[in-house]
Amino acid sequence: MEFGMNKQNLGSFGEDAAAAFLSKKGFKLLQRNFSCRLGEIDIIAQEGECLAFVEVKLRKNADHGEAREFVTHSKQKRIILAAKYWISRHPTELQPRFDVVEVYIPDGPYGKIYIRLLRDAFS
Repeated sequence: MEFGMNKQNLGSFGEDAAAAFLSKKGFKLLQRNFSCRLGEIDIIAQEGECLAFVEVKLRKNADHGEAREFVTHSKQKRIILAAKYWISRHPTELQPRFDVVEVYIPDGPYGKIYIRLLRDAFS
């Protein structure tokens, strides 16, 4: 595996980086790695009056497309279904939205990390 890490470890690395980034931006992290039979959500966080369901995408670079482009329509549908289920279990007045955090590591996990938040990336 590239960078000496397996896919699961790289995914965890990307999610950890995204969670730290969101925390620094003022998000209150509510849950990570929520999973149900309908789908999964990497990060659930509150930003002001919004409840953000965040999909994290890690890539080495954008040579083959930006990371957000890999959140396919079918993946979006699964995230939306999982979010509806989560809200049914955690009633809230917060406005739900769907964000994507792109994490780029061109020199591997020990080099510089580039992170971009895309609020309301899909609905």
